[in-house]
Amino acid sequence: MSGGVSSRPRLRADAQRNAAQIRRAAIDAFQGRGLTVPLEEVAKAAGVSKATIFNRFGGRIGLIDAVIEEVVAVELRAIVDHTRSIDDAGERLAYYVTAIRDLQYRQPAANDTMLQIYPEARSLMEICRIAGEINEELISASRASGALRPEFTVDDLHALVHDNALALKHGPLPRREDYDRRTVFLLDGMRAR
Repeated sequence: MSGGVSSRPRLRADAQRNAAQIRRAAIDAFQGRGLTVPLEEVAKAAGVSKATIFNRFGGRIGLIDAVIEEVVAVELRAIVDHTRSIDDAGERLAYYVTAIRDLQYRQPAANDTMLQIYPEARSLMEICRIAGEINEELISASRASGALRPEFTVDDLHALVHDNALALKHGPLPRREDYDRRTVFLLDGMRAR
């Protein structure tokens, strides 16, 4: 279309404000407590009814698709981009594993994403696809360089990330220094002897 005319109907000012408030409340709630936060709490924080969330976003899946970029995807893409910029395959793998574990520790929504807790959310599944691609690249390059134990597979890396997500989601949050120490142990176990 030309002339800047959109085929979508324009929202009234109050509807636009409600949608923006819902987005902000959802981002805050999801980043702080994960994607399973009750929608009633998001609605209350936004100063709207739960029905307004369904009216504007179609429910939880639509809301996740609307905000997942800000909640998790931007940071994950930055990790992937930085990972790909590192020349040494062993250092690349170490950075990635450390950065992903850090993201998992800080962001409950990252764990829900990695666990694919809402597979109907297309944007969330796209994040998982991106993570799967970089996992394959890293394992292949690290094996070829001799930096990785030859028996360590892409499935092993996936399982380590998945298991960590389960532990962080359902268990007590470990002290940060203990968690970081365990990351070092994990990396030492992955490296070629």
